[in-house]
Amino acid sequence: MQEKAIPGSFIHKFSDVQSKSIGNGTRIWQFTVILEAARIGNDCNICSHTYVENDVTIGDRVTVKSGVYLWDGMRIEDDVFIGPNVTFTNDKYPRSKVNPGEFQKITLRKGASIGANATVLGGVTIGESAMIGAGSVVTKDIPAGELWVGNPAKFRRKI
Repeated sequence: MQEKAIPGSFIHKFSDVQSKSIGNGTRIWQFTVILEAARIGNDCNICSHTYVENDVTIGDRVTVKSGVYLWDGMRIEDDVFIGPNVTFTNDKYPRSKVNPGEFQKITLRKGASIGANATVLGGVTIGESAMIGAGSVVTKDIPAGELWVGNPAKFRRKI
């Protein structure tokens, strides 16, 4: 069932993987698009219906569930979980056919987890082992080891 041969990884034949920087043991499922300059670590699971732009780095053992788009400027460290349909933004004032010149960065630190349908605005860092509840809207940096939920996301407790 594998269409492209990247040793040690599985790439579904109905995906479009242009990058050669795919780690050992990584699985990429159908209807996924990964652009040429993207870098993906070892033992990741990139589920169906996902999109990864060029200036994206994904660490080891990362799970990206279905319906997630990873835009230029994203840095995802090891052991991160991104739930289904999580939305990321990288342009504070988006306009059709107007490039901002530089896109906002988003950093997901080691072990962070983001629940389904959460929205994370550009320029945000989610700290190590932090957790974002499903459906939350993250508008500012989240400290390590904390649970944040709601719209806008608010601190609930230490994890």
